[in-house]
Amino acid sequence: MAQTLLVEFGMGSSLRRGDYTQAAKRAVQDALWHNSINLAELFGFDKTDMQITLDVGVQKPEEVDADVLRAVFPYGEVTVNVQRGGLDVPRPDGDGHPTIMANVALSVGFEMEREDA
Repeated sequence: MAQTLLVEFGMGSSLRRGDYTQAAKRAVQDALWHNSINLAELFGFDKTDMQITLDVGVQKPEEVDADVLRAVFPYGEVTVNVQRGGLDVPRPDGDGHPTIMANVALSVGFEMEREDA
């Protein structure tokens, strides 16, 4: 079981298209941009050893493509959990597509007990 060493939070939106995946992807990017720590190197691990858990909250979880979110990460083992959350804000023009707000929590950890140590 990985020990969590870092948690970042992000928020993203889809203003006009009603795209839950795009809002979630922007939230992931927002969380990643907050982090400039070279965590793997700090603990003597390779970046590919990272175990990433991505928790996503949107009003329609079934409309999020988890593979698109996994593709944002250049390395590491990524687990995506999508659940009901976030916020849909009705647009004043009443075009049927709300403004979608997605929230994410991104946790990064490593197996601290390595077999090669």
